[in-house]
Order: sequence, then C-alpha cells, then structure tokens
Amino acid sequence: MISPPGSDAQVSDAPAPTLSKVEQAKADLCGLDLAPQLAELAGQGWDSLDEATLTIRLKWLGIFFRPVTPGRFMVRLRLPNGVIRSDQLEVLADVVDRCGDHGSADITTRQNLQLRGLLLEDMAPLMEGLEQVGLTSRQSGHDNPRNITGNPLAGIDPEELLDTRPFVEAIQARLLAADGPRNLPRKFNVAVGGAPDSFLLHNDLAFLPAPHPQDPAAPLGFTVLVGGFFSAQRNELAIPLGVWLRGDQLADFTLALLRHYEAHGNRVQRNKSRLMYLIDSLGLEPYRTAVLESYARLAGVPAAPVLPHDGRHLVSRAPRDGLGVQAQKQAGLHWAGLHVPMGRLDADQMLELARLARDHGSGELRFTEAQNVLIVDVPTDRLEALQAEPLLQRFRLEPGALQAEAVSCTGSRYCSFALIPTKSTAQAVIEELERRLELPEAVRSHWTGCPNACGQPYMGQIGLMGAKARQDGQMVEAVKIFLDGSMGQEPRLAELHEKGVPLSELSDVLEELLVERFGARRRTPLA
Repeated sequence: MISPPGSDAQVSDAPAPTLSKVEQAKADLCGLDLAPQLAELAGQGWDSLDEATLTIRLKWLGIFFRPVTPGRFMVRLRLPNGVIRSDQLEVLADVVDRCGDHGSADITTRQNLQLRGLLLEDMAPLMEGLEQVGLTSRQSGHDNPRNITGNPLAGIDPEELLDTRPFVEAIQARLLAADGPRNLPRKFNVAVGGAPDSFLLHNDLAFLPAPHPQDPAAPLGFTVLVGGFFSAQRNELAIPLGVWLRGDQLADFTLALLRHYEAHGNRVQRNKSRLMYLIDSLGLEPYRTAVLESYARLAGVPAAPVLPHDGRHLVSRAPRDGLGVQAQKQAGLHWAGLHVPMGRLDADQMLELARLARDHGSGELRFTEAQNVLIVDVPTDRLEALQAEPLLQRFRLEPGALQAEAVSCTGSRYCSFALIPTKSTAQAVIEELERRLELPEAVRSHWTGCPNACGQPYMGQIGLMGAKARQDGQMVEAVKIFLDGSMGQEPRLAELHEKGVPLSELSDVLEELLVERFGARRRTPLA
C-alpha cells in the first residue's frame, strides 16, 4: 500500500503500486492548498478548471461541483454533534437567499447541513464568513473524515449516559489540526454514542458507552467498533475491535487509527478501499495490534493503558425520534423536536428557525440523523408561544407515523448518480399512504437514489433504492424495496424484498406491505 509522507508506514524497497486516477490527482496537489486561490479560480470561470480540481480537490474545502446543475455548487459544512447557533444559521440563510430560486439547504444523515445553488465566485467570501462565525466546511467531502456525529440530545437528555459534545469536538479539533490526515484512501465516518439509543454501527469507527472492564465503580468509557459502511458493492455493520478507552483518549486514538489507515489502506482498487477491507486483509487481531502500536507512538505511552474489552456496551434500543415537546434534564426547560419534511430548507425557513431558537430558547439548535431539527432550552412559560408559531404548521411537532421517520438522500434533482427524484417521490408517496392508512406506531423508511446508499436504505424498516424497471415495454423509474432493517439491541441490515417496483405502482405496493407486515389499517373511504 502507498505510504503518505509523515505516515507511520514502514519503509519498503518494493516498487510502489500504480495509483488509480483519483489517487494520482490527490498526490499531485492537495485540495487544501486551493484555499488561497479560490478568488483566482472563480475569476477564471468554473468551466475552465481541470477535471481533478473541479470534481475532486475542491471537496477538501467542502465545495462540490454538481453536474446536474452546471455552474452551481454545493457547500457541505462541518457541524460536530449537529449543534448550530441561531446567529450561524442566519449567516447560512443569507447565503442561500442570495442564490435566489437556485438556493436551498439540506439536513444530512450526519447531523450536518448542505447549502445548494452557490456560484464559484461566492466561495472565497463564504469561507471567510464561515470562519468569522465559528463554522468550517473543511474536509467535509471525498477522501476525508466526515462530520462527526453524536447524540443530538447531548447535554439535555434525561436518559443520556455521557454528554457526547466534548468528545466529538475534541476529535474534530484533532483531525483538523495541522498534523491531521489530508489524504485518506476513502471517506471515513466517526461517531460517538452517549445514550441507550445511539445506534452507530454503520460508521467506520464508532465509540459506544461501556463500563470499565475491570472496575465497575470507575467512570464510563467507550468500547470501540470498526469497519461499518454502506456502498454499492458491500454493506457491513461495525465489529468490536476489542479495546476500551477513557473519554480523554478518543481524539488521539482516532487520529492514530486514521494514520494507520492513511498509510495502509488500499489505493489501487477504489472499490476495496474502505476500512473493513483493510481489516479483512490483515485479520482483526493483527489489525488491532497495529492500531495500538500507532496509538502508542502518537501518545508517547505504552499500549497497555488501552484496556482489552469484549465489546459489550450500553446501547439497547433503536433511536428515539426526538420529536415533540419533551422535558430536558434541566428543570423547567424543554426541547421542541420539529419534523422537517425530507430535511429540505429554504432561506426563509432557516431564518425563522433561527428566530424561534433565539426568541423561545437559548439560541441553540440541533440537527438529527433523521434530518429533523431540535430547538433546545425552551422554558415552560415559552412553550405556548412557540407552539403557536406559524412555522410549526409546516415543521410539525407531531407528524404522521410514516412522515416522522422518513429519511431521504438528495435524489436526481442534484445528484447525477441518482436514478429517481427521491425527496419529492418520498414526500408524495408518504402523504398518499398516510391518507389511506392508520398505523399503530411509526415506521422508519430510508430512501436512496442509487446503490451508493447515501440514504442508508439498509437501516430502514423499509428501505427504498432508486432503480429502473420495465413497464408496458418501457424502462421507467422504479425502486428496489428492502425490509426489516433494525437499529435496536440486535441490529441487522434490511434485506432485498422487491427488485423493481415502478414508481407509479409504489403507493399500492407499500400499502399492502404496511397492512401485512406493520399492522396498518385502511381508513374508511369518505362517502
């Protein structure tokens, strides 16, 4: 494997393998080095940029070229633990507003925010403006550690075991420091659990709360799980690495693991470059030994302080949706969980959310992996006024049983890989099904436009993946249907149920499934 400069790889006399096209572009120039050149690049015009700069390197700055909207770019932020302040959201709303009809924002499945419709000439002032309010988009795409997730209720959750915010923030600070990774073999997802319902096993690296393996009276720490990922070729849940860490070890351990991955991950076969492939090639025990050696070198201590562990943790149930008005652990304060249909926001809605957080709460908001938003720290005497706000007619506190836990990727409107328009299709189908059916409890559905699985279909009780199918002799937009994914105590990935259901038939097919498999009852038709 290729060993980047400064890595912990061993020197070898063996000839270096041939780099893939992507790896060669990264080796020629790191995208972070483009930051001082953004204004100059904009002056040249986006269509004058070479392919590698346009489609690869700019992503190191969080700037994404979208072929389906040529000349309009997307910027993905970093919002560790999904936390954002009202003043920060107002700045982002202004950015989206200046894009006119092209502008929008999406809440992502990593508690993050993506701004759409921007021009290349917007980027230099935007990067400066983000820094002024304490935000960054650095290394939020391509072969980088992505936004680090944690319990969206951290610090306010009556049921939390550990407040994930300081750990998530420490990991991000460590990874974005000058000696952090700049050229991973592939993207890398990190998450920190802090509550009984923090399902995180789709991440490359997950820290789940666990008691000390030797001293039951000691403070809680974390067991480490590795190798989870979804892709068009393979899907895996993370597996126990066999070690236990204190909270103050997470940041250095993450960096050490990523340095090892940076040095030894597959850079020849891009479809076999995610972490689980490296674990497979080395074997779990040799991999653990190598990572602990990397950590010992980084921390300057023997590996012994990292204790062996059997992988048992305190995660015991699927995530709560966090919606509605609920009491915080701080007496007299509440959070209000608002459902954002398919996670899509416009500038006016962003400004209103910022105002509501400031007028009725502490000015802080949280984004969830289910693409919803929480307004936190609302005093009891402000609840009635908050509930009367007009925006809550759109972003409801108590959405329908299908709407509440519906998650969707971007879809074909903005993504050239997507085979169907996921967000609009999902919204229309769900609204139709909720008119037809009554459900005894919420059903989690995940919609994704293509096999890359950005919408995480394997995590849903119902997963839907964009496809093509033949109908009346013609190829039409369709979905594959996956069933029975679970994020509970015994997690499992959803399995394929239907190969190709045309979108025109989807509502009827899902209606039958919901009646047969999920206890739905058909509403009595109006006379």
